[in-house]
Amino acid sequence: MPSVRQLSPETVNRIAAGEVIERPASVVKELVENALDAGATAIEIVAVGGGLSLLRVTDNGSGMDRADLTLAVERHATSKLRDDDLFDIATLGFRGEALPSIGSIARLAISSRRHDAEAGGLGVVVDCGAKSDVAPAGLNPGTIVEVRELFSATPARLKFMRSERAETQAIVEIVKRLAMAHPRVAFELVTDDKAPLRFPAQPEGPDGQLQRLARIMGREFLDDALHLDRMRGPYRVSGFVALPTLHRNDAGQQFLFVNRRPVRDKLLMGAIRAAYGDLVPKGRQPVFALFVDVPTDSVDVNVHPAKAEVRFRESGEIRALVINAVRNALEEAGHRASVFGGQQTIDTLARSVQANAGAPSQWMPPPEARFAPAGFGEAMQAPLAGLMMPSANAAADAAPLEPELLDRPLGAARAQLHETYIVAQTRTSVVIVDQHAAHERLVYERMKTALANGGIKRQGLLIPEIVTLDEHEVAALEDAAPELAELGLALETFGRDAVAVRETPAMLGQTDVAGLVKDLARDIAADRGKTALKERLEAVASRMACHGSVRAGRRLMPEEMNALLREMEATPFSGQCNHGRPTYVELKLTDIERLFGRRG
Repeated sequence: MPSVRQLSPETVNRIAAGEVIERPASVVKELVENALDAGATAIEIVAVGGGLSLLRVTDNGSGMDRADLTLAVERHATSKLRDDDLFDIATLGFRGEALPSIGSIARLAISSRRHDAEAGGLGVVVDCGAKSDVAPAGLNPGTIVEVRELFSATPARLKFMRSERAETQAIVEIVKRLAMAHPRVAFELVTDDKAPLRFPAQPEGPDGQLQRLARIMGREFLDDALHLDRMRGPYRVSGFVALPTLHRNDAGQQFLFVNRRPVRDKLLMGAIRAAYGDLVPKGRQPVFALFVDVPTDSVDVNVHPAKAEVRFRESGEIRALVINAVRNALEEAGHRASVFGGQQTIDTLARSVQANAGAPSQWMPPPEARFAPAGFGEAMQAPLAGLMMPSANAAADAAPLEPELLDRPLGAARAQLHETYIVAQTRTSVVIVDQHAAHERLVYERMKTALANGGIKRQGLLIPEIVTLDEHEVAALEDAAPELAELGLALETFGRDAVAVRETPAMLGQTDVAGLVKDLARDIAADRGKTALKERLEAVASRMACHGSVRAGRRLMPEEMNALLREMEATPFSGQCNHGRPTYVELKLTDIERLFGRRG
């Protein structure tokens, strides 16, 4: 067996580089964090060949003198660790590994000048572990770090690199995350084949932060973002979450920061998902950028060399704070829905108008439509409480407009189209409401409120309804009978392949009992034991609400439509249906006028 021997410093550095420097984006992260720790207010990043040929980071930070520059490229040398306390870290970097690790696998050149230096700057070069003497270098105050031929000392690592385009995109993502966390710092990223990515410095405060986030997350996030800022003891969570109707099929628009450090944290992600709850459909992801600030001695950032994972001392407190902050922001949004749907509609119409310009239509409305009276074209019917009743005939006169309703968020109902969509008017927009989706959400929220307040009132059936099902569905309903009873649905087995329904939730009114039970049986049988009780109850309540809401094809009278709009305004989360889709679209008059060329 070979004798034990001490590894050379160069080999030790290359081993460390394997943990710290995974790809060019890792180098960018380490160098930009150093610039931020040095107090830089402007940072320029240059990447050539996906960062493998050249990486250069220039900042206007505090700079280094000769002694600092000499030690900076030595392993485990740092100015950031106070009193060697690993549990009170106030900077982004602290391990003293990045620069010597980079210098061991590439050609590293550092030039730096302090702001109070009388003469020019100084420079040092580390070429694959070989360190030069510190020599004079001309530059403005700040620091320039240049890395060439990354991984040239470890060519095997190059085999694991992806394409230059992929490596460049990874660098872009790193820069974006760091720019989000530091809006007061100006960033510029220059790459091979794209225009420079620039983020001007933003003023202090939520508005400046949102402007920086919007440049990265898009205009739709700017329009749909909800600000939050809450504290619990020494802990604070702030930032922006999107309305539930703005969601994605992946987690690419989810950003978390702890003490301005980009992190991946299962605790925080779980808290945010819990806060959104059933507002975002399964398989979809909410959009957010949240910043958690905690005392430096209550979080451990020394979990992994990449410093992307953290551990909290009081994880329960922080989880509760995040859940409450996000949930309150969503509740305070009330009935708001994403404006993206309305803008998307306008954009689609605009493209259609442009495509058909110069092609006059031959369609003419029928004579009776050309002379139809103004106002509602639907019948005067029962009030909102009678939504479950059959449609009445269309024999009543149209209702006059109530001007004060124009000032309400969802305006005054003006018409019902295709017995499905309510058209309302505000002073500055047109609102189109999906009556079934909106009422479905209202019924669901009523059921959740009643469930939280002790249970849902039931109404007994004069004759129990017998519903035939498959045997496994009967077994699933029998197991779920206590949960269903809480929701107002009382049933019992009726042989091996049927159940007898004796009571239904009173708020559903007259409903298709057999259809409801069959849908519930299918859902519950498919789920059996896969989700927690609370989520299962909510899923059942959602299905009941769908059956108990006013259906598409149901004619509504003006009072019904306006009552529905008013209840939507008073009900949190009514801007999206139980499946995460918007319940209404708002079209601004200014956008509509542009379609007709009335505005530039």
